[in-house]
Amino acid sequence: MKVLLKIEELFLLILSIYLFSQLGFSWWWFPALILIPDVGMIGYLISPRLGAIVYNVVHHRAISILLYIIGSMISFPVIQLIGIILFAHSTIDRVFNYGFKYSEDFKHTHLSE
Repeated sequence: MKVLLKIEELFLLILSIYLFSQLGFSWWWFPALILIPDVGMIGYLISPRLGAIVYNVVHHRAISILLYIIGSMISFPVIQLIGIILFAHSTIDRVFNYGFKYSEDFKHTHLSE
C-alpha cells in the first residue's frame, strides 16, 4: 500500500510541475522556492505544539489548492505560484514520509504510525 501511495504522490508532483509550467515563470523559480515552506518549522523554536500547528498549516494541501484557485480567479500568478510551491513541497514531503506533525514530537507524524 505504501508504494501505491508514493506513486500517487509522485503523480501529484508531476501535476504541480505541469501547473507551474503554465504560469510563465522561469524554471529556476521552482527549485529555488521548493524548500521555502519548511520555514514553517520555525514555530518549533517556541514550542512543539506551536511548531506542529504552523508546520501543518503550511503543509496542508487544501490551503495550497485554495491559494491556487484564488490566484486563478483574480488573475494573480504570484498567488498561484505560492499555491503550487506549497502543493509540490507537501507532495515531496509525503513521498519521503514527512506528514502532518503531532505536537508531542517533530518526528511523530501521521505517516510514521
